[in-house]
Amino acid sequence: MTTRTLSAGDIIDARCTRCRKVMNHRIIAMVEGKVVRVECNTCGGAHNYHPPEKPKAASTTAGSRKPAAPARTSSKKDPAAAERAEWASLRPTMNTERATAYDMSGSYRVNNLVEHPTFGLGVVKRLVPTSKIEVLFEAGIKLLRCK
Repeated sequence: MTTRTLSAGDIIDARCTRCRKVMNHRIIAMVEGKVVRVECNTCGGAHNYHPPEKPKAASTTAGSRKPAAPARTSSKKDPAAAERAEWASLRPTMNTERATAYDMSGSYRVNNLVEHPTFGLGVVKRLVPTSKIEVLFEAGIKLLRCK
């Protein structure tokens, strides 16, 4: 493999200070065989040469190794799955005779059972100060208007 020596006018990869990325640059100045000034082919900005960062090599010395931290698993659980699980746990304790028909002009309390014409049976989970309630239905939590 032959390595070509660089000279002014050649194209080289460098970190652009304006684009903030590794981009193609044209060499505009060299000192003693080292690139010192480049011009970005994308934005046209001229700046000092900043070589692209090289990937860091893994340390192989056994004495200086720190114990590996446990891998972090991001818990990107489906929020609807938690709501369905909560519904499944509450459903056996619900007494459908105690459920009141949903009415927008009605007033409700937390843990009241509500029978909605579209969503079915639900439990009031939270009162929202702007005359609304959060109700847990089998399909998930819905925000409903109330008095």
